[in-house]
Amino acid sequence: MTTTSRLLNLLSLLQTRRDWPGSLLASRLDVSDRTVRRDVDRLREMGYSIRATMGPEGGYRLDAGSELPPLLFDDDQTVAVAVALQVAAGAGSGIEEAAIRALGTIRQVMPSRLRRRLDAFEVTAVGRPGDEAMADISLDVLVTLADNIRDREVLRFDYATRGDDDSEQQTREARRVEPHHLVTSHGRWYLVAWDLERDDWRLFRVDRVQPRVPGGPRYVPRVVPGGGVHEFVSARFKGSDVDEWPCRGTVVLELPAHDVLPFAGDGRVVALDDHRCSLEAGSWSWGALAASYGRFEAPMQVIGPPELATAFVTLAQRYAETGATDHD
Repeated sequence: MTTTSRLLNLLSLLQTRRDWPGSLLASRLDVSDRTVRRDVDRLREMGYSIRATMGPEGGYRLDAGSELPPLLFDDDQTVAVAVALQVAAGAGSGIEEAAIRALGTIRQVMPSRLRRRLDAFEVTAVGRPGDEAMADISLDVLVTLADNIRDREVLRFDYATRGDDDSEQQTREARRVEPHHLVTSHGRWYLVAWDLERDDWRLFRVDRVQPRVPGGPRYVPRVVPGGGVHEFVSARFKGSDVDEWPCRGTVVLELPAHDVLPFAGDGRVVALDDHRCSLEAGSWSWGALAASYGRFEAPMQVIGPPELATAFVTLAQRYAETGATDHD
């Protein structure tokens, strides 16, 4: 084993557990304790912070240092980091330029086999990044979907059609689609595809997809409706065929604009004076829109349309009936 290979193996071992006895490292690398000490010194010169403990049970621990040293990733970690950077570059999170530069740096030093995997990914970010963690996604599944999209091949998969993440049982259906785009939105991955059985566009949660092999024949890409992938996905999340909420209305809130803005989402806030503002917002139903205004817990006046005012009356009656229910 060359010195370089040995150093990489040593670094890989140090990353897998908190503490390593020196004798165990020597055994795993098939070298002497003295060689392990020399290699640890070489890694320290490269910028790695490795703490040593003395005595018969002495060993080594890889700690965080004051500067970022060269990093060692396996193939899956490399692709995962690159994909995450691509998502960040299009997520509107304020780090787009840095993410693009970091992605270029990683891609430049990638071996060709990994570069081909990465180049298959074309990810569209829709809406604000989710606060919740990404659902459990298999990198192999993402790579398979990206490969099918790049190669324009029909995808066969089993899809969990019932139940949420915490449900005990899910029913899986066999699906056959033309995959077109991978999308991230609110902490989840989605696949935009043309469903061959239902003859329509569909949006599939990737964490519910289990690809089948072999795939299907090649296909000619269709034009995604709505003007583009972003518009199509936004419209589906709004329960509409176009990228607009089917129900929109305006109220005047007895709150200053700066108190409303952080919670307005995609609504439009206009300051009327130091103590009042108007909020134009949308939702998939008038009842849902009326309920959404309730989160501000402030007096308000409906500007329009009449459907919104009616929804407030209906909602108030429902809440009053619920509050008057005797639960004893």
